[in-house]
Amino acid sequence: MPDQLTSAIARDGYAFAHADAMRALLDASHALSDWTAFASSWNDLELDRYMADGGRYRRRGHAVYTACANGGIVRASHQPHYQSRDYNALNGGIARWFEPIAPAVGDGATMKAILACSRSLFERVTGARDWRVEVHQFRIAARRGEQGRPTPEGIHRDGVDYVLVLLVSRQNIASGVTTVHTLGGVQLGAFTLTEPLDAAWLDDSKVAHGVTPIEPADPCAPAYRDVLVVTWRRRLPNVTDQK
Repeated sequence: MPDQLTSAIARDGYAFAHADAMRALLDASHALSDWTAFASSWNDLELDRYMADGGRYRRRGHAVYTACANGGIVRASHQPHYQSRDYNALNGGIARWFEPIAPAVGDGATMKAILACSRSLFERVTGARDWRVEVHQFRIAARRGEQGRPTPEGIHRDGVDYVLVLLVSRQNIASGVTTVHTLGGVQLGAFTLTEPLDAAWLDDSKVAHGVTPIEPADPCAPAYRDVLVVTWRRRLPNVTDQK
């Protein structure tokens, strides 16, 4: 399976991995032993107050890690998330301080397994060994008469090298289709993350991506989409990370 994923990422710029395949990649030696607590932590996320569209449908947590050439992955001090307006015309251009991912989650078995797995795959593609890693917890909620927008900036790139989008939970929602496009706008693929651990792997230098708005299937019940997004950017020697 790793060979199939890395080949697809290198050839097409993206790959979809079903939950069963992801579980096989991640669950070595009970690596997902704290999955229940990991997934439940999305219930504690704080509202994203930087939404330029005025939306109150997104909750978010954030952490930064350094993956060093010696093989270690270390959590960095809490810092803002920054994207230029070239990559995020809606919310970019400012330093956005999100609440930090809880230490028990950020240092837990599941997070360590996800980071190690994604590092291994992306390094098989590129050969790079030194990375700045940003981890984002997202909950997108939908209500009667109010869609939730997983990618309110539209079809976009994140301004990094590689991206992993991992579904954690999908509750009472319709739509939420992930689309992948060439940089010229031609759609290459479309799929829906429906099962916990369904994943999209993206080469952000080659493709753009987006997710269609979600709506509640039952307007009288809670409706949300929980994902973990992990971005990987190669660190250049003797260059300080941008914040």
